[in-house]
Amino acid sequence: MTDPFFPRLHPRPDRGWINDPNGLARIDDRWHVFFQWNPDSTRHERIHWGHASSADLLHWRVEPAALRPRPGRPDAYGCYTGCLVDDDGTPTAVYSAVTDRSGRSDVLLARAEATARNWRQDELPVLPMPDDPRFSDIRDPFLFEFDDHRWAIIGAGRPGGDPAVLAYRVDKLTDWIPAGTLLDHTDPVAAEVAPADIWECPNLIRVDGHWVLIISLWRAVSHPGQRELAGVRALLGDLDRDGDQLRFRPRTGGPVDTGPAFYAPQVLATQERALLWGWSWELRDADESVTAGWAGSLTHPRELAVRDGRLVSRPARELEALIGAELTGPTTPAFLVRFAGPGTLDADGAAVITVAGPAEVWVDGSVVEAYPESGTPFTTRGYPRNGWSVTGAAEVYELRLPGDRTE
Repeated sequence: MTDPFFPRLHPRPDRGWINDPNGLARIDDRWHVFFQWNPDSTRHERIHWGHASSADLLHWRVEPAALRPRPGRPDAYGCYTGCLVDDDGTPTAVYSAVTDRSGRSDVLLARAEATARNWRQDELPVLPMPDDPRFSDIRDPFLFEFDDHRWAIIGAGRPGGDPAVLAYRVDKLTDWIPAGTLLDHTDPVAAEVAPADIWECPNLIRVDGHWVLIISLWRAVSHPGQRELAGVRALLGDLDRDGDQLRFRPRTGGPVDTGPAFYAPQVLATQERALLWGWSWELRDADESVTAGWAGSLTHPRELAVRDGRLVSRPARELEALIGAELTGPTTPAFLVRFAGPGTLDADGAAVITVAGPAEVWVDGSVVEAYPESGTPFTTRGYPRNGWSVTGAAEVYELRLPGDRTE
């Protein structure tokens, strides 16, 4: 906690690597956020499901790891991205189980008791990786309700190939019935808005009466085995059922976040609103993360809305309670800058973010999340050795947890 770059207001353990948020849920009046986590190093390997919970989206309690890689089982190499559903009163994780370094993943289930703290991982997959010559990678199940049935979608593609999202009907979690290709690269809107080799981490949710498909863009690069995580897109359109087949027909789309340190979000849709968390990776040398003992952060929770045919977001309303006294400058580890017009947030004299007009910039350690009036956030990172500074007309406020209560 003495590390000035460590995010204190975001949910994460005090050590290890984290990436994709998973299994977002609301159980017994607590918010539950799971995430890919390696507790033993700052490398993306031996992935567990880390777990944090909160009663108010402000005070986060780090829970014991939920899922763990198990030698000789389908998840021997790691418990990767998935979601959490209520299966007849039982919290159930539906996740990508990775067997070895090849990256092959099957869909596996894990069940918990009512508080979602003690988990039992299944022995056999409910969906082995389909033998489809079009795809080398099929992963990241996400489940939702539509037309009186429960459905699953999974991202797919291959390096140098074409991306797709596959659909299944899963009224019973142990019975996955293929429901065709939800969307692929032949759709002109998707091809223009979301060019990629693999579409990862698909989410399909209703926001303000609109169906929204969120996909993360994986692209191969020229070096063998290397890849580019090329941002996240939201497609707005129509969801149709044609017999046993499910189809999504996008009408428009755009970025979910335009910053250089945002990927693999997941959405929790409740009756009142849809909340999104994303992964913010490091923008510093990997050796610095090794020295620090941690890497990666989740973003703040964001409330989603549709405005003028675009998906937009803002910090969850609960975060207003973090705003404290006005400061003469950014002199605390966590602060909020409210720009009245064009301005810049600098780290050691170098611009970390420049805004063209009114915007809020939330800083927590090294995590920087900007919310301009346009409604499309910008997530980046900053690591000043000699402090932050602000240029332009702006007010700066301390960010801190209300009261002295901790969980």
